[in-house]
Amino acid sequence: MSAGEKAKAKTEQAQGKAQEAVGRATGNERMEAQGRTTQSKGDAREAKEKTKDAFKH
Repeated sequence: MSAGEKAKAKTEQAQGKAQEAVGRATGNERMEAQGRTTQSKGDAREAKEKTKDAFKH
């Protein structure tokens, strides 16, 4: 996994978790949903990179 893409994936996951938590705490359903979406993007990016790595070896 390239270091840059791995970092982006982890950052997106962390931002999504934080945004979801803030949305839940404030009762803002839209922010909570956006947080879940951001987390999903990070998960997808991480899965893509892992797949690429699996085929390199």
